[in-house]
Amino acid sequence: MKQHYSMATLLAVTLLFGLTGCETPTEPEVDNATLNQKKITLGKALFNDKNLSLNRTMACATCHQTGSAMIDPRGTAAVGASLGDDDFSRSDRNAPTAAYAKFSPSFYFDSGEGLYMGGQFHDGSAKDLKAQAKGPFLNPVEMMMPSASAVIDRIKENNETVAALKSIYGDTVFDDDDKAYDAVADSIALFETSDVFSPFNSRYDRFLAGDEELTPLEIEGLALFEGKAMCSACHPSTTDDGSRALLTDFSYDNLGVPVNHALRQANGLGDGYIDNGLGAREEINDPALNGAFKVATLRNIAVTGPYMHNGLFKDLKTVVHFYNTRDTGGINPETNSSWEAAEVDATKNVAELGDLGLTDAEEDALVAFMKTLTDKQYEPLIPAE
Repeated sequence: MKQHYSMATLLAVTLLFGLTGCETPTEPEVDNATLNQKKITLGKALFNDKNLSLNRTMACATCHQTGSAMIDPRGTAAVGASLGDDDFSRSDRNAPTAAYAKFSPSFYFDSGEGLYMGGQFHDGSAKDLKAQAKGPFLNPVEMMMPSASAVIDRIKENNETVAALKSIYGDTVFDDDDKAYDAVADSIALFETSDVFSPFNSRYDRFLAGDEELTPLEIEGLALFEGKAMCSACHPSTTDDGSRALLTDFSYDNLGVPVNHALRQANGLGDGYIDNGLGAREEINDPALNGAFKVATLRNIAVTGPYMHNGLFKDLKTVVHFYNTRDTGGINPETNSSWEAAEVDATKNVAELGDLGLTDAEEDALVAFMKTLTDKQYEPLIPAE
């Protein structure tokens, strides 16, 4: 069973990496408060700027809307992955919520636990928020820009943005396109560290603070979450040091998720394609990690479907039922058929999911508890019963 980590532990890791000269898993560099606020303001503008995509139709905010718990609310995303800037192309992975992403440490290998941890994207291929911010602009099925220089050319069309970048990063920022692109990513990353992305004001937060009570069903769900269902093994609901729980341990796992056939049909990859996740990264190249993807935060989970790395499941109850009955002949309520085999079966986690022995009522209690993890401003988005 995987160990989860408190914020104090993660801070200790940060200090250790700094002392050993390795890459430090930190948030983007913090200057003084005034400069940071300027970066955040600029980052917000860039995050919402559709002119930075090839056809000027797509911004970072298209797939991470602040009014929709930082996911893509467009109906076209229901197939499992977002449409790209050409209104046709799709990746093979669901756009994860950007909420609370700032707390993920930079990607690293924990030699003590024998686990890869942190990073951004489903496979951790961006080491931190700044690296992640550079990715979508140049992704050929997302914003589709051909190069960093092409992004900077679009930036130069906006005099206000040019002036802001020079004010914050110096008059020479545009002397080198890579330097300017780095500044763009830095300001977007700073925006993603602002409180709008991580308000910590869910009913569960209010319950822990003693400001609100949970219902008996929600309390039962919390007990199951921490006990029989073993959810807290990877999604710790408390921390050792009393800091606010992030509902993820930032590790990687193969959950045994089947192929999303509808997505494969939409993106043209076909069912013969295999997404090996973390194990497929060239610098890792470990077959034992094939099919492993980053453990997602459960904050706002009730309003951030579709679920799983490939957006296969539409309903949160389906996810719980999958965890519960994957290996016991369970029925997928969305298809009325048995669960299909895992896309990567050999390495799937059989120790912590697949046969949890939960009753239908206990599944409902778990769902009821997980709804309490929704930030206050997104509570109206919780699907009706």
